Amino acid sequence: MKILVTGSAGHLGEAILRTLRGRGSPVHGVDLETSPFTDAVGSIVDPDFVRRQMDGVTAIIHTATLHKPHVATHTKQQFVDTNVTGTLNLLEAAAAAGVRSFVFTSTTSAFGSQLRPEVGQAAVWVTEELPPVPKNIYGTTKLMAENLCELFFRERGLPVVILRTSRFFPEDDDDPAMRSAYVLENAQANELLYRRLDIADAVSAHLAAVERAPAIGFARYIVSATSPFEPGHLAALARDAAGVVRELYPDCAELYAARGWRLSPQIDRVYVNDRARRELGWRPEFDFAHVLSSLRTGQDFRSALAREVGSKGYHETTFDDGPYPVAS
Repeated sequence: MKILVTGSAGHLGEAILRTLRGRGSPVHGVDLETSPFTDAVGSIVDPDFVRRQMDGVTAIIHTATLHKPHVATHTKQQFVDTNVTGTLNLLEAAAAAGVRSFVFTSTTSAFGSQLRPEVGQAAVWVTEELPPVPKNIYGTTKLMAENLCELFFRERGLPVVILRTSRFFPEDDDDPAMRSAYVLENAQANELLYRRLDIADAVSAHLAAVERAPAIGFARYIVSATSPFEPGHLAALARDAAGVVRELYPDCAELYAARGWRLSPQIDRVYVNDRARRELGWRPEFDFAHVLSSLRTGQDFRSALAREVGSKGYHETTFDDGPYPVAS
């Protein structure tokens, strides 16, 4: 099986290429940017370029995208061109080439406005049944691309698995209040309770999806670290999330105190990965229990793959008020 990976110079694309090359698997990376993991430089917006990459390809993992940090620096048309037209070009080429598996990297940002409950309401239990309500052009174009994927399954029989991934980037948060309240490791450890994913687990989910897509046909899955929370915790998470965590993990307070870390006082959502684990046979390893185990032994809780890929940033420009500008 030869796998085409788009976005090979990005966080996830590189991580997938590193993993597949390490296994000796045939893989072909494409990106706008040159990198040690990019075999062909070009744009997925160019249908001729896309068609030229299809020789011998039996599966596609489509990670290339404009991201949320680009909302303030790129036009809506650029988002449509890359995230929608680029995906359409890949789907057309995949269907014509008889590709057996198409895996599309989407985002939990597709849920958008659904993820923030009103003041005083319980945290949101986020499963695949929650209707998406995108709140910016990023989420909107990813949802548009998802719908194109479903169309190609219905009309052309192309097996497609959509993975709505939670945040796995290593960079600082775009919220200045979050950056000032928590050191980076503390913030990302907290997020593994409900809204973060280690890149090694993101890779294993994508590779499981490649294998399972022909049998599945079409499906969407939430891909996030396994949360310790249950629906019965949702009301308390909105009021006193730290108390819930301390009850679940009695030694957490001491381990955090030794680092000078703090738990989040409130949690507004919980991403539920049950379906992905059940139907894809996916076994994520890096969760909050892993964080605490790493703290006990003085180890870095990030995977070796996350450390190898490292931080890439999203812009060539540096900004005075944070790692990237925030759209108003």
